[in-house]
Amino acid sequence: MRFWPRIFVNALIFLALAGFFQSSLAGHYQNAFYVSGVAVALIASFVLALLNAIVKPILFVLSLPVTILTLGLFGFVLNAIMLELTSWVMGSGFTFSSFGVTLIVAIVMALFNAIISDHFARN
Repeated sequence: MRFWPRIFVNALIFLALAGFFQSSLAGHYQNAFYVSGVAVALIASFVLALLNAIVKPILFVLSLPVTILTLGLFGFVLNAIMLELTSWVMGSGFTFSSFGVTLIVAIVMALFNAIISDHFARN
């Protein structure tokens, strides 16, 4: 999938997951994952893409031994770290209540992106 469609898809995933976490965990964790609006989701998606292009390769090389030991599962933790960095850059309009929520969002985003990329690769 190309760059801009992936930005829009990630923004939609951010909005959907923020809505899901807000409605499903309303009594337990207020705003476990919070996105203040569509514009913030688009900007956060763009920031995430920039961080994935610049910072993630460095983190990947530094964490290669751990990634090998965990048979690649540490990749989800790296994705969660990238989401936390995005949250730090974005400020209060894009936040996670805990690293566990960030890890769940990273796993769900990876699954959705894999499914969507596979769909576009076939067409």
